[in-house]
Amino acid sequence: MTTTEVSAKRKAPARRRHSPRALKELWRTIRRPLANSAVVKHALAFLVEGGLRFVGGTNRLVPGSSDLATSMAQDGPAIYAVWHGQHLMYPTLYPKEYPIDVMVSRSSDAELNALVMKRFGVGIVRGSGGRSAKKSVEKGGARALLALKKSLDEGRSVAMVADIPNGTPRDAGMGIVMLARISGRPIFPAAYASSRRKVVERSWDKMTISLPFGRSAMVIGEPIHVADDATEAEMEVLRLAVTSGLNEVTVRAHDLVDAKPNQTGAAQ
Repeated sequence: MTTTEVSAKRKAPARRRHSPRALKELWRTIRRPLANSAVVKHALAFLVEGGLRFVGGTNRLVPGSSDLATSMAQDGPAIYAVWHGQHLMYPTLYPKEYPIDVMVSRSSDAELNALVMKRFGVGIVRGSGGRSAKKSVEKGGARALLALKKSLDEGRSVAMVADIPNGTPRDAGMGIVMLARISGRPIFPAAYASSRRKVVERSWDKMTISLPFGRSAMVIGEPIHVADDATEAEMEVLRLAVTSGLNEVTVRAHDLVDAKPNQTGAAQ
């Protein structure tokens, strides 16, 4: 290397390096404006809708799956209970000929979920449930339950995520049981599973992301009825029944998609 080349190298400006901390601070600075931007939210909802339709279209339902349209036609209006973390694909399953309303949390994080649901033609009721009646009222659950009851009275089925946001996963709250009591409509535990999936282990609800080009299954369990004069003790028993029913259909749905092609023909 010549003296001239060494001199030039010394004079060359050093590349600016961005530390992880600086990048994190930058993201924090722009995250809130982005999150509050209606344009960004609608753009993301458009992209998520497209992704869900693509995944749903490339995952065929296996034999043995329940037919949601048949259930809604025969048993509706009804209350469909699902688990957090396993609810992403449901907008792709709702038959357009049978209207359905869904309760979505009032939190800002759930705003994107609401926008995506609307793009699929699903009605939205904002509110959150709680483990107790008091908690449901605090989170706007009482108002939401009355709105969902109105939907049922008008002939629309409704869907609720049974477990409480950021609570104990796979443990049904009391809100869905209260709705069944005041509306007189049955609760149907429902589960969806896909053979190709990614589970976000670090999320509180073990969020499951379905991947394209696999098999899928939809399982609807036996109805759970709640009498309009049910006592608190009876409602607690029924809450546990919802938890048990949801866990049962979840296992059945996964058994269907995880079965090998030569097992009972379920994956053929």
